[in-house]
Amino acid sequence: MELENIVANTVYLKAREGGGDSNKGKSKKWKKILQFPHISQCLDLQKKIDVRYGYVVDQQPIGRFLFREFCERLHPEYHTYNIFLDAIEQYEVESDENRSDLAQTLYKRYLQRDASEAVDVLNAEVVERCKERLSPANKDVFDECSSAVKAFLEGEPFHQFQESMYFHRYLQWKWLESQPVTHKTFRMYRVLGKGGFGEVCACQVRATGKMYACKKLEKKRIKKRKGEAMVLIEKQILQRINSKFVVSLAYAYETKDALCLVLTIMNGGDLKFHIYNMGGEPGFDLNRSRFYAAEVLCGLQHLHAQGIVYRDCKPENILLDDTGHVRISDLGLAVEIPEGDMVRGRVGTVGYMAPEVIDNDKYTFSPDWFSFGCLIYEMIEGQAPFRARKEKVKREEVDRRVKDDTENYSHKFSDEAMSLCQQLLKKSPKTRLGCQCGRQGAREVKQHEFFSCLNWKRLEAGMCDPPFVPDPHAVYAKDVLDIEQFSTVKGVNLDATDDTFYTKFNTGSVSIPWQTEMIETECYKELNHFGPNITRTPDLILDAPPEPESKGCFPFRRKKLTARMRPVPIHVDSTPPPAPPTVVDNSTPNSASATRNASAGQSVPADSTVTTSATSTSMSVTVTSSTTSTTMVTGTSVTISSMSTMLSTTSSGTKTVNSVS
Repeated sequence: MELENIVANTVYLKAREGGGDSNKGKSKKWKKILQFPHISQCLDLQKKIDVRYGYVVDQQPIGRFLFREFCERLHPEYHTYNIFLDAIEQYEVESDENRSDLAQTLYKRYLQRDASEAVDVLNAEVVERCKERLSPANKDVFDECSSAVKAFLEGEPFHQFQESMYFHRYLQWKWLESQPVTHKTFRMYRVLGKGGFGEVCACQVRATGKMYACKKLEKKRIKKRKGEAMVLIEKQILQRINSKFVVSLAYAYETKDALCLVLTIMNGGDLKFHIYNMGGEPGFDLNRSRFYAAEVLCGLQHLHAQGIVYRDCKPENILLDDTGHVRISDLGLAVEIPEGDMVRGRVGTVGYMAPEVIDNDKYTFSPDWFSFGCLIYEMIEGQAPFRARKEKVKREEVDRRVKDDTENYSHKFSDEAMSLCQQLLKKSPKTRLGCQCGRQGAREVKQHEFFSCLNWKRLEAGMCDPPFVPDPHAVYAKDVLDIEQFSTVKGVNLDATDDTFYTKFNTGSVSIPWQTEMIETECYKELNHFGPNITRTPDLILDAPPEPESKGCFPFRRKKLTARMRPVPIHVDSTPPPAPPTVVDNSTPNSASATRNASAGQSVPADSTVTTSATSTSMSVTVTSSTTSTTMVTGTSVTISSMSTMLSTTSSGTKTVNSVS
């Protein structure tokens, strides 16, 4: 082994283990990188992002944490409802033998009217219907109760959350999430492999220490091959998918020479490596094959549910993570199919393409089920169904075998495994397993007897133990010097016409993976603190005066207030009322003005004078005060300073911020 490869592997493994200090791979300045901005800089985000309960609480990891904390600290009765929802989730993934007892326990603890933790927002009819369904102990017995509790929480409780400091903290996290991403965001490590447009290398986020795989797509190579549409489609599909069984896109950014996709790193290698290179006879036993097939099936189900056909299911594209779970990777050939439509395209890998793809016929999701059958066959048999490993045969002959020949089954196959492969490898999509239910074809495949011993809820929750766990001290990749390098692209020049494409690609952080990273690396735990006795910290106080700069003997060593910590005027869209101009009494604010300020969570100093005049198109606000604070009058904000200030704001004039996923 060359010295260069030893050094590259050593540095990479050291980074995977979190480095040698207590920061676990984080930069020494990580807290400065993730410093919260002043809340006044974040309020405009409410107009740019989804702020409904179904998104903030059900989909956003940090939003869920903050809503739970709000309920637990300020409204214990709401917290009880959240605990009930957690108990239902636990019930759904419980083993079959224990589910019946757990159902009775949940009913007695939460649904009986005399229970100490009774969920009192459920009406008697819902509780009675739930009670009638307890005896079979189906997985969906509490579904109606769960929906009713969520419907309650998304009402008044969520409205109260939106008016609290916890929601403002959520906006601060979203502001950090929306910050630009560049090459300086990461440390780069050894090359792990190569793709169609460039190399794939390991990388680490400086602020959190989280490891990823960075897929670099060379700009000139993309332009030379006219691959702009293909690259953008792959990026957009990866950005949409949030599944345990498909690699996740965490960041997308550009450098001078490349477009970069930062993806889930899979340190365990691919299935092809494990099928053929782990010693002994090629292939896996039935249990291991079943486990990998089930997780790939879940990944295909999530893709198809989004209307996406994968078209490249093969062992090389199924990767193992540190714990032995697998994910689908490389969505470069995937395409979205609108509801009711079909596509045509002769794309895929020779020996795994379905007959209808070879014949260039129209199709929907049927090619994925054929290639899924090829994958299962190869895992069990130790070779592909229509081509032996390293067999020298022309592409036309392999295509002929796929269309005409029947695969052979050895003693390695059980009756159930052979039946599954035979049904998946049917030549006609009309008779192939999984092809009769459109986007829901995975449900049909899951019901096959080969998978009858699995608890799908537990498997989908990641609660099933993998049959093989990769060695954490091994690098499942070719030696650095064995990975073929790309040649230099000549005769291609980049110009301003390419900028539109690069702008669509360069979108920065992806919301759910970014928030998950903050939680997993404990950055959320270390940064998400509030003031004593559940009060706002200075960065959350809208009308707080700026903190004075620290003084010292040496001016050049004085710490200055950073830009993100400076309060800014708060611009909020408003519809001026049709009432005539009103002058507020200098001594006592009127009730309407007080109500508006109270609803905004702010106050007007007693020694302030506020005069408003409104027309159908603009609003002028004059403020005189001896203190410094921020106030909001009929939806238009001004900064109150030590001198009289006149601001005029049109109702359509708003501050522009970067869009946030």
